[in-house]
Amino acid sequence: MSEQAAVDKTAQPNTVETIRRDLERLGLSTGDTVIVHSSLSAIGWVCGGPVAVVQALLVAVGPQGTVVMPAHTSDNSDPAEWRHPPVPTDWLETIRAAMPAFEADISPSRGMGRIAECFRTYPGTVRSDHPQVSFAANGREAGGITVDHVLTPSLGPDTPLGALYRCRSKILLLGVGYDRCTAFHLAEATSGVVPMVGAGCAMLDAGARVWRWFEDFDYDSDDFVQIGADLDASGGVTVGQVGCATSRLMGFTGTVDFARDWVRRRRRLAA
Repeated sequence: MSEQAAVDKTAQPNTVETIRRDLERLGLSTGDTVIVHSSLSAIGWVCGGPVAVVQALLVAVGPQGTVVMPAHTSDNSDPAEWRHPPVPTDWLETIRAAMPAFEADISPSRGMGRIAECFRTYPGTVRSDHPQVSFAANGREAGGITVDHVLTPSLGPDTPLGALYRCRSKILLLGVGYDRCTAFHLAEATSGVVPMVGAGCAMLDAGARVWRWFEDFDYDSDDFVQIGADLDASGGVTVGQVGCATSRLMGFTGTVDFARDWVRRRRRLAA
């Protein structure tokens, strides 16, 4: 038996073709550029597992389209900030000195799910060069979306998120909630109300491994579910099923604009 969830004998098997049809009914079209956040288990039993989902997405947008997914490496960060679990204080300098540098070709993603990790290594996929919050892309616009990714602000305009905003792409939440919607981080970075904090990571500098300290926005997803609920209520989101997964499709630019206004109003009032 595969590692997928136990088979629900009342459900239908999901295949590349059934998933593609569900994506089409949701509104994903040939030529679209779409960033995907996903859960394999939410879809139900999939013939071919994450490979089938990746193939269905690529078929749905076709050769003129582009699929993007997060490929974040959150473990490449300052160990003093780790909480799940924390590490002993006397380990901190050892970790900072020994953490392998991020390398786009080999560093695995962490916490992104099986579909995103499969996509990262899929033939033709390219990856942005950020040591903590890289993005992977496959398709016509993949190179242009991933070519620029500044160290900081890591989720601001000069990143794949900024490129997605400018090309008026789409967001697909495939069986996951708004707490996984990285587009909201671009809204934070451009809101003017989010403070800066210190950060650190291991990266390559002229081919040499270094530990680099920098400042970035204090990104906070705690209110993303509420932003999403208000976005749903605005009527700008298409909701449907992909397999067993309740999924949402929306325009990237309008979603970021909505979330930016929300953050400016609500977080400023809460401060």
